Amino acid sequence: MNWILLATFGDFLNAIVAVLDKYIVSDEKALPKPFVYAFYSCLLSSFWIAIYFLGFIPLLAHLGIPTFRNLHFPTLEVLSMAFLTAYTLFMALVSMYEALRRADASNVMPIIGTISALSTFVLSYVFLDVNLSTTHIVGVLLIATGTLFVAKTLPELESVVHTAHSGLFFALHYITMKGLFTVAGFDDGFFWSRICFVLFALSLLLVPLNFKTIKVQTKSTSKKTGALVMATKVLAGIAAFLILKATDMGEVSVVQALDGVRFVFILFITVLFAHWLPTSATDRDTRPKTFVRKFMYTIVIIAGYFLLFA
Repeated sequence: MNWILLATFGDFLNAIVAVLDKYIVSDEKALPKPFVYAFYSCLLSSFWIAIYFLGFIPLLAHLGIPTFRNLHFPTLEVLSMAFLTAYTLFMALVSMYEALRRADASNVMPIIGTISALSTFVLSYVFLDVNLSTTHIVGVLLIATGTLFVAKTLPELESVVHTAHSGLFFALHYITMKGLFTVAGFDDGFFWSRICFVLFALSLLLVPLNFKTIKVQTKSTSKKTGALVMATKVLAGIAAFLILKATDMGEVSVVQALDGVRFVFILFITVLFAHWLPTSATDRDTRPKTFVRKFMYTIVIIAGYFLLFA
């Protein structure tokens, strides 16, 4: 079950990313266009090709670090699936950032996580012929239920549409990535998906309106914000690598359900570092009913998590 621990650490990093993302997309002086933020999220993924150089170190190669030696020229099937992973991720990110801009992260992210987990569970059964044990199914459902409990209220209708769209496309992205790993292997699948992320992002610049929007927003972004975005994307990249490696090694539906553990990490981060974090990135509601809700979803998620090891 090493892949579960791998995904757990990835979700811990994603918890840090989620706090930073909320601050960035909610600050109009930072990066107000979710489309632009999603563009850079895809574009910066190209830096993770550098990890393949670590594969030349014998010890790291034995630990599963990808290497250029394992790469092959892609077939049309591999390229098609790689572009589909780029498209689904971009659409998921745009909708997620738009929902974050319109509503509180504590309401948006849990619903995205729940929809993504349940959609992945169904899609993996339909398209990947995955059959989980009863214990694992209960664990997945408990984590998904606990994740839903994280939300205090449902967002407004317009935000719900973006939230549901994001959750579904995250599920499609990870199902496609699992299919790509099955067809091409992890080294080829990860490499060509990163290449296609960059090509997809650059293709957006061919549309004059997109080019103008990205250019204007980039010029208006301060160096301090740019550095924060870069640091956030580095953490997100490491988290994505770990989660994708876990997806390759284990069951995609379980890995996606484990996203719920991120909210337990977010709770601990915001409680421990609330004094230093900006108001837009934290939940400062200290009412008793809020404490009870947080306690309940923490217990349910942790119970589901440990069932996965049974």
